[in-house]
Amino acid sequence: METPEYTLGIEEEYLLVDAQTCALADVPDALMQDCVQALGDQVSPEFLACQIEVGTGVCANIAEARADLGHLRRTIAACAAEYGMAPLAVSCHPFADWQSRKHTEKQRYNDLARDLGGVVRRMLICGTHVHVGLPDDDLRMDIMRQFSYFLPHLLALSTSSPYWGGQDTGLNSYRLSVFDNLPRTGLPPDFIAYAEYRRSVDMLIGAGLIEDTSKIWWDIRPSARFPTLEARICDVMPIMEHTLTVAALVQSIMRLLVELRRRNQRWRIYDRFLIAENRWRAQRYGPREGLLDIGRGALVPMGELVAELIELLSVDAMALGCLNELRGAQDIVAHGTSAERQRAVYAQATDDGADASEALRAVVGSLMAEFTQGLD
Repeated sequence: METPEYTLGIEEEYLLVDAQTCALADVPDALMQDCVQALGDQVSPEFLACQIEVGTGVCANIAEARADLGHLRRTIAACAAEYGMAPLAVSCHPFADWQSRKHTEKQRYNDLARDLGGVVRRMLICGTHVHVGLPDDDLRMDIMRQFSYFLPHLLALSTSSPYWGGQDTGLNSYRLSVFDNLPRTGLPPDFIAYAEYRRSVDMLIGAGLIEDTSKIWWDIRPSARFPTLEARICDVMPIMEHTLTVAALVQSIMRLLVELRRRNQRWRIYDRFLIAENRWRAQRYGPREGLLDIGRGALVPMGELVAELIELLSVDAMALGCLNELRGAQDIVAHGTSAERQRAVYAQATDDGADASEALRAVVGSLMAEFTQGLD
């Protein structure tokens, strides 16, 4: 088996807001042109006109990813500031009205709007995607089957979307509720081999239902453009350090699974019904109410699960040079995800006498500040 280099790529989607009112604002053409001039093909429009997407280059390790993603964030923030705007690395804007948003005028997005009807109009959401380079088609498919077990853990640590339309949804990741309305989303099917996967997707392509596999939006998928496996379940995280922790987890888990395969071993393939239950728990509670340890058949606190994961992955993380970032998962559990911080900001603002709309603007203000936290 060819030895993977486990190269990294991170994609983030941002929302643009008016820096004074904290309300969503469409990206001006001039701002997009400034971003493209500064960042080239590492930046692009997204489906909605108030969104912007960035992607790192192919990074050899987490240190390169840190430098590249930090540069992207600083540049987007600086360009936006010239227009009185600010970017948010968050999966849902706390008080925006999705019905008032328009999609970007681009053929791909016009086709999406036509094909997906009313459900796509609610797509006022942003996600984080982590690519890890794996050189072989069948290897990617085998690792995808095993990796699915860990998807809820990643979601629980990344949750940043408790609010929707000015209301607390009671969920830590409302984004996933919106995204799951689209076709070809959720946990991936349990394909045994790459050829089986291709037979299924090629049937859709041959029938003219999709033009390519970029229209498959599972929580993890073989990338349509690169020789990578792409984890897509995570919310966008306002603090970049947390994004790097999640990337380190993704990279380390994939190395663990490949090394098991080298020894003719594997992670057990668990029932998707049970993994879906954990996915729901992560979506609903984030890291606070624990996940089902399927091997033990017991609900286990997230802190204990994270400690076990770090111990399990330490050798792989050391080999990859991301042990410190991996250990950052303990900090997320101890101090909370963005969803929890947003609720804390809202509660503090109302305790200080703010009304609901003022408190929600305070939440957006905190998200604006976190976008560049630690980047100086």
